[in-house]
Amino acid sequence: MDYRNTSASQWYESMASDMSGFPFSFRYAGIEYSGFGYLEALGSERRETGNRIENEFTYGLNDLRVNVLFSHYPNFGVSEWTVRFTNVSAGDSGLLEDAWTTLELEGDSPVLRGILGDHVNQYRPYVKDLQEKPVSFISDSGRPTHVNFPYFDVSHGSGGTMLAIGWSGTWTAEFSYSNGKTKCSARSVNGMRTVLRAGESIRTALFVYAPYQVRDEWYATNFWRAWFVECNLPRNDASGEKVQPFSACCIANDTGLPNSDGSISERHTTWRPSLEKMIEVGAKVDVRWFDAGWYVAPDGSSPESDWWGTVGTWVLDPVKWPGKTFLESTEFARENGMRTLMWFEPERVTDVENLVANFDYKPEWAIHRPGVHSISNNIGIPECYEWTVSRICKLLKENKVEIYREDNNSDPGSLWRYLDSQESGIRTGITECKFVEAHYRMWDEIIDCTLSFGGTGFVDSCASGGGRNDLESLRRGIPLLRSDSDRSSTSLRLSMTTSFNRWIPFCGANTKEKAYELDPTGRTDVYTWRASYLPALNVDSQFTQDPDQDFDMLRFGLNEWKQVRPFLLKDFHVLTDWHDKNNKTGFTAYCFSDPVQRRGVLFLFRMEDCEQNEIQLKLPFDADKITLKDQDSGHVTEVAGKETTSFILDEKRQAKLLWINW
Repeated sequence: MDYRNTSASQWYESMASDMSGFPFSFRYAGIEYSGFGYLEALGSERRETGNRIENEFTYGLNDLRVNVLFSHYPNFGVSEWTVRFTNVSAGDSGLLEDAWTTLELEGDSPVLRGILGDHVNQYRPYVKDLQEKPVSFISDSGRPTHVNFPYFDVSHGSGGTMLAIGWSGTWTAEFSYSNGKTKCSARSVNGMRTVLRAGESIRTALFVYAPYQVRDEWYATNFWRAWFVECNLPRNDASGEKVQPFSACCIANDTGLPNSDGSISERHTTWRPSLEKMIEVGAKVDVRWFDAGWYVAPDGSSPESDWWGTVGTWVLDPVKWPGKTFLESTEFARENGMRTLMWFEPERVTDVENLVANFDYKPEWAIHRPGVHSISNNIGIPECYEWTVSRICKLLKENKVEIYREDNNSDPGSLWRYLDSQESGIRTGITECKFVEAHYRMWDEIIDCTLSFGGTGFVDSCASGGGRNDLESLRRGIPLLRSDSDRSSTSLRLSMTTSFNRWIPFCGANTKEKAYELDPTGRTDVYTWRASYLPALNVDSQFTQDPDQDFDMLRFGLNEWKQVRPFLLKDFHVLTDWHDKNNKTGFTAYCFSDPVQRRGVLFLFRMEDCEQNEIQLKLPFDADKITLKDQDSGHVTEVAGKETTSFILDEKRQAKLLWINW
């Protein structure tokens, strides 16, 4: 579909030619500045690369330099910007605060749509009539997509606007309507109010403004998904191609040893039987997943079960992995067409005293607030950053680990604010600014590292599941697990797919992890497999330790997923109402389709407690006739494209997959 938007591109060019009305404001030294018309213009540069236009502007304001990177994607009419502030004086700057992006959207009947975040809200969708009352969201934890979610769809007039805040820290968004205009305001670094030291520099979030021309939520959804895939997905490898759907498997539960979580039970003696059996039975995945628990503890011991309380060294446990035995495992995987993914958690440390004594760690790098159990590793300090990143990259390179997986199992926001309070002068928000920017830089450096020896151009973005899915992060990473909780039941998995996948096309989930998850029998059946077909397919099976392992079913799931894989990053339509995890009484139906090839795949689920065996659906394709082929029976039917079609599922907890041509 052609999503070019002439008026949106004209807006960008008009704004770039006169930045006095730019939708950004801030207060400096007690004076409020709106746009950049009152600042001294010091220079500008325009660059055009592929599908992106960039204009970079530099302004002066006494001892402050303000740099604006203002970009546009002409194939979609999407614009975005970040603003950087730098103190160029020899002393402290004036007080910098109240940095907001504010847009006014014209058009009547404004409606705000979106989803809430992971954890307590589990990607619950919302619809807000902005004529009734203003709406606001705030994220203060430091993990930006837990609780709330910084992506928004405002329909207004005959079209609408998608908006996003790309910042892996704290943020606020506010929406209100008055006199035919919807005011949308967004900021990063909540409550920022700081002076900058000599030479110090901080930046704002990435703000995205994406107008669309047809007032239809599925037009908006697929406009956004198409832009996300074409202009945001990170590179698969050094070829520069975008990351493509892949399968992964963690073999930690296939060791025959106690496994509390992660890969803590894995040893140099356990991996080979699992991988060899996987290859032997024809169930080879693309990625071998090596999770938490592989490192030596700060006191030098070998963790038996406590992967969470022993992080920080980023040194392979020599008891579990003596010599070059881990490299041998990654080499074996590579020789057999598999890449290796390895878990880290660099934003958190434990047992600081022993890290200092045994690993050259500095106590001032740890942010530890009295009464708070978690301790942050302050990568915003350059020396701490270098210590952390050098250890990670050394391990990745020495063991030729192609994919870096990052987790964060703590909320750093309160620790950032605590450290701000310990500084002299007014410095609210400065720790977060330094930390978040260092984090993006860390991922860039790690990606350069993995690319240097044939690894991937992306990382796995995780923070207790879905805590770090902001747009800026997802230009470097993909959420291999969109949530820690959607492995619990298929009803929740389907619920999350119908909400989350509207916004984040590339994501994944585990087929299961422990007995009785997803499937009450403890097995992965056709229903579970089909509910799990996402761009990242995370297979969770035992190859040597389960005498009842159904290898036929495992091959079935992997092979069928490979068939649907080409469509999973294309257009997406949900054909039934959203339901929460506790509602199993209805149907769930959605489809992925390629509008160019005019082909796709339809998924139908009659849920566990659904008493009806029939559902009426109108398929979302502009065609007189649509052909449907049932994957299981091979039966082909032709239906009228503009009429409602009846589908029969004979049994409860049944899933149908139908191929679509129109």
